[in-house]
Amino acid sequence: MSISVLGAGAFGTALAITLSNARTDVTLWARDEVAVKTMQTTRMNAARLPKARFPKTLTVSSDLEAACQAETILLVIPTQKLAAFLHSHATLLDVKTLVACCKGVDLATGLGPVQTIASTIPSAQACILTGPSFAVDIAAGLPTALTLAGPKNCLEPLQEMLSTPALRLYWTTDTVGAELGGALKNVIAIASGAAIGAGFGESARAAVMTRGYAEIQRLAIALGAKPKTLAGLSGFGDLALTCTSARSRNFSFGFALGAKTEFDSGLTVEGAKTAEAVSNLAKKHGIDMPITNAVAAILAQRLTVSQAMEALIARPLKEE
Repeated sequence: MSISVLGAGAFGTALAITLSNARTDVTLWARDEVAVKTMQTTRMNAARLPKARFPKTLTVSSDLEAACQAETILLVIPTQKLAAFLHSHATLLDVKTLVACCKGVDLATGLGPVQTIASTIPSAQACILTGPSFAVDIAAGLPTALTLAGPKNCLEPLQEMLSTPALRLYWTTDTVGAELGGALKNVIAIASGAAIGAGFGESARAAVMTRGYAEIQRLAIALGAKPKTLAGLSGFGDLALTCTSARSRNFSFGFALGAKTEFDSGLTVEGAKTAEAVSNLAKKHGIDMPITNAVAAILAQRLTVSQAMEALIARPLKEE
């Protein structure tokens, strides 16, 4: 079965490279015709993933209709833009296996990527590929393990199709846990980056990560997630990577907030919008999420990083 990767950012490009190293029927689609022609000529995506060469078998195209002829389509579209993309191209994506490769909660609807696909294109098999990964590692063929979540009837064939010698996939039917683990860890990564950027130290980051993980569990389990999913790659694994590496965009964004330095506005930081969306969800369901609420308040400029930390430290003492 053929595969198309829609979205030629760093992660989409990396997936296309690693899959086409193992298969011959992979297409990478990008909207920008000029960028596509450049990639076709240079056989690399210098703007998003420098030094990663394209395999000869990888097709790069700006023809969406042609790309959507594939049976399996990986949607590497930012979460906040996913619903609009699906609405605009619903006919092309009808009755396909659609795999969301993005993390977050839609600010307008409160839905995760799988829920967004299912509500927009009910005929599709909606899945999500998520977990601890950096695009440069995947493109370089470094060992990476991810979670594939979706309906059980399509998971094992899809797992086989998307696995490569360096990319190992584990499957689960717990799409809620996979969605929320990947979404919420970005918010905690922003908080972790802010703690380091503001000079609060490694111990503060450890506290943010640990108490942040408790918040992830509280909300996700209340919404139907399984605890073992949150303890796996798409939850704890992704949290550990994103909160401890300067290569994480969410951590780097938080660091810039804490250090009061500039951040590249051209980079997508899924956790920024997700913080507000999750804060709204938590209030709706009566879930206590002080770190998430603090991040949302910082981004809305209601609090400074120092004020947010003071407020968190001053919370009533309680049992862990």
